[in-house]
Amino acid sequence: MSGHAHYREAHPLVFVITHYINLICMIMLAFSGFYIHFPFFDGFMGVARGMHFVAMYVIIINLTFRIIAAFFVKTAVQLGTREVDTDIKNWLPQAENKHQFLETVKYYLFFRKEGVISAKYGSLQKIAYLATIPLTYLQAYTGFAIYGPTMDWGFFAGGIDMVGGPMNMRIIHYFGMWIFIVFTMIHAYLANIYNLNPSKIIFLWKETDH
Repeated sequence: MSGHAHYREAHPLVFVITHYINLICMIMLAFSGFYIHFPFFDGFMGVARGMHFVAMYVIIINLTFRIIAAFFVKTAVQLGTREVDTDIKNWLPQAENKHQFLETVKYYLFFRKEGVISAKYGSLQKIAYLATIPLTYLQAYTGFAIYGPTMDWGFFAGGIDMVGGPMNMRIIHYFGMWIFIVFTMIHAYLANIYNLNPSKIIFLWKETDH
């Protein structure tokens, strides 16, 4: 990745904004979620609950918008190029990704010296990013299922019964939060493993020529 330029065509401004919104909401959700789970100072529970729900609604709307936009917004389909196509093609199987999954796994397990660069996103990137979609909606579902005013609604009560009670649903919601925290840490590390160029384009919208 270090040998690839990072142009704005790879990250259109609309996707930079949705990325910012995701990050801010995840920080708010993690902080308020920890506080709701274990209040570590007094007098903040009402604010924490409000913060948690506002951030949840915003991140769900943002995610849904991002999915729809993928069918209309054009982005680069290769790093280091300004040639663009509909963004959804970056999430579908591509010829450049063929036979790259195991090689990518080998690289991250230190069984391969050279990194595997294939299409805009590698095989593992696509799987990880796509997995966050159902996981985000699931996290919202489990949140409503353990929220007093909505936990008795049939749609959520059925889920509570399925997992064996509200405490089990709380546990699922809690560990779901940790999945996103760990994912974010790994994502930040791997995105900048060679240099900070990916962060420069996604946060500052600053192009680099190498």
